[in-house]
Amino acid sequence: MKSDREFLKHTLDEIHFVKQETKGLVFDDFIKNEMLKRACTRSLEIIGEAAKNLSPEFRKRHRDIEWKKLTGLRDKIIHFYFGVNWDIVWDVIEKRLPGLEDQIERMLEEIDKDRETK
Repeated sequence: MKSDREFLKHTLDEIHFVKQETKGLVFDDFIKNEMLKRACTRSLEIIGEAAKNLSPEFRKRHRDIEWKKLTGLRDKIIHFYFGVNWDIVWDVIEKRLPGLEDQIERMLEEIDKDRETK
């Protein structure tokens, strides 16, 4: 079974991918690029799936993260693909992922420090 650290690392990898691929783009560029839309939604699905697999204890210790929203976005993308609201996806990419990235990096640092002291 994978550890919380591994799921956080998957999340961070996907955030980095999305940020790199959308760097310098505006919504109109994004919406016209079918490959990019599919890639970004796949990354958001992975982020949501990773959040679902974090231990309940870990999620409780980090209540400042909106875990239910992350998993809910994943569910909506997977189950309602033809009804994806691209404005919401873009908002997540532009406004939510940078803050989540910072939080995930801090959590990974915390885990690594705990490992070193054991």
